[in-house]
Amino acid sequence: MSVEKFIEKIEDEFEELEPGTLTPESNFREYFEWNSVNALIIIALVDSEYDVTINAEDIQKSETVNDLYTRVLELKEAS
Repeated sequence: MSVEKFIEKIEDEFEELEPGTLTPESNFREYFEWNSVNALIIIALVDSEYDVTINAEDIQKSETVNDLYTRVLELKEAS
């Protein structure tokens, strides 16, 4: 799993994000209205694509796409 592929999957989930919008350094909350529904979308995406369970706290602690990606990798390695 690469950060680029992770970004592609996030961009695919949110219609308001055009492909190529996000970078690893992007604060993903700045690109669309952030709310609990969007957090649930991210949680479901990570669960279905990477077989890892993240929670709201994981998302809240992540400022950038790379922060979130790193957390997913940590959880994947721990499982």
